[in-house]
Amino acid sequence: MASFEMQPTSSRAVDPMNEISAKVETDFVETADAEAGLPGEVIDITARLSSKHREYLLERHGTLELDPVPGMGPADPYNWPTWKKTINLVLVAFHACMGTFTAAAIIPAYSDIVADFGVSMQRASYLTSLQIAILGGAPLFWKPISNRFGRRPIFLLSLVGSLVCNIGCAKSSTYATTAACRALVAFFISPAGSIGSAVVMETFFKKDRARFMGVWTLMVTVGVPLGPLIFGFVAYNAGYRWIYWVLAIINGVQFILYLFFGPETRYIGSGVETEKLGWKSQYFTFRRIDPTPLSWKEFVYPLSMIRRPSVVVPAAAYAMVFLFGSVLITVEVPQLLQVKFGLNSEQLGLQFIGVIIGSVLGEQMGGTLSDSWMNRRARRIQGRPEPEYRLWLSYIGFALTIIGLIIFLVCTQEAPTGHWKVSPLVGTAVSAVGNQIVTTVMVTYAVDCYPQEAASVGVFITFVRQVWGFIGPFWFSDMFDSVGIAASAGVGAALLVGMNTLHTSDLLTTTETESSPNSSRNNPDSTLDSDYLRPD
Repeated sequence: MASFEMQPTSSRAVDPMNEISAKVETDFVETADAEAGLPGEVIDITARLSSKHREYLLERHGTLELDPVPGMGPADPYNWPTWKKTINLVLVAFHACMGTFTAAAIIPAYSDIVADFGVSMQRASYLTSLQIAILGGAPLFWKPISNRFGRRPIFLLSLVGSLVCNIGCAKSSTYATTAACRALVAFFISPAGSIGSAVVMETFFKKDRARFMGVWTLMVTVGVPLGPLIFGFVAYNAGYRWIYWVLAIINGVQFILYLFFGPETRYIGSGVETEKLGWKSQYFTFRRIDPTPLSWKEFVYPLSMIRRPSVVVPAAAYAMVFLFGSVLITVEVPQLLQVKFGLNSEQLGLQFIGVIIGSVLGEQMGGTLSDSWMNRRARRIQGRPEPEYRLWLSYIGFALTIIGLIIFLVCTQEAPTGHWKVSPLVGTAVSAVGNQIVTTVMVTYAVDCYPQEAASVGVFITFVRQVWGFIGPFWFSDMFDSVGIAASAGVGAALLVGMNTLHTSDLLTTTETESSPNSSRNNPDSTLDSDYLRPD
């Protein structure tokens, strides 16, 4: 007879018959013998916990239906009060926002940079493209370091380095030194944009994971349009070099807030009680958390996710949507709208309002609705739905991104020169809705598949997204010149449809081939039953 058992899959798990100090990631694990045919009973792992542990969980959470099952004591971030989790999430999400925010901040000032350094508009845009590329590669360095020493020290170091290098940008007198300082800023500001997924996984239960993962992904997304919106006013009224001074000031404020309100989320079940340590020891004591020796292989390990279809396909699909639903409708705005409508820096910044509104609206579907979608399925089948069930919502995102892209490019070409029209901004808003839906759904799905490798998943997805986003601006201009602005919408739509087809075939019918001791996949060598995933 087939049997289903709740078993720990976390690398932190210890003998459940003993008093457990480490939290364990639980998962339904199906086993069957030759005569399997009837469903077996479901045994909750909480039944194996000590009575003292169960009493603690009931007192702290009011229920034992927790996934993952936390350890016993306030040292485990899952047991933190909601306000503490929320403040930490806000700090990490805003830090992640600063990566893309900083990269896009100078977009309204391209014309000023051209005049200051005597370079072309295309070369001025490379100061943004350069940061896009480094934001994708730098997390490969930060991830293993943060695993050993914790997220908090890395975030603090990140902000100090970014602050200093932003000052360097403000004081640079040549294009080359500005580019060098911008590269260093991207290197230092990058950690939260990738390992933020690990912070969410380490803090929030699975039933709420998409909602809070969505906060992080939303901030990464809105950083792109928010930078030009704000700094368009700065560049127009105070000069573009004040962009760098303001960024440095923001980094300084972030550092102070992290110092007092950003606790460590990296927890490996040491059993240390934070209440006994005291506030001073908790926030001002830095130590090595994981004593495991550091190997050079760990710096490239996230790239091994390319062997796992349930990570690489969502990453590729997300990168394609991000390219057209975020990069194209922001980086190319100076070329497409500023020249055609004769906009100054301040007016150019206002063109990004549609992207911000669309991203916020899209997050409601990608985050909160996504969790409700999964929780409803869980109640219906009386068990945990497969992570792939979440993917149905991504098709809405693909469709909206394509529709928005077409509206933006067609309306931009049809608009009369010198007469501003709002219709292109409607297109950017619609496209941003689709981009944010796909972002949250894809990232949450990949993390749900490999919760104990959330940091590696986040780094890999960021790497794919940023590399593809870096390449885009190099061929966008040639595409517009060769086929026309409106016809370019057909090129983008074709690429998005093609990626959506690949995403559908690989994730709903392809056999999983990955094998990992930390994997949460129930049976990675089995073909996913698409009937099981059919919407209710």
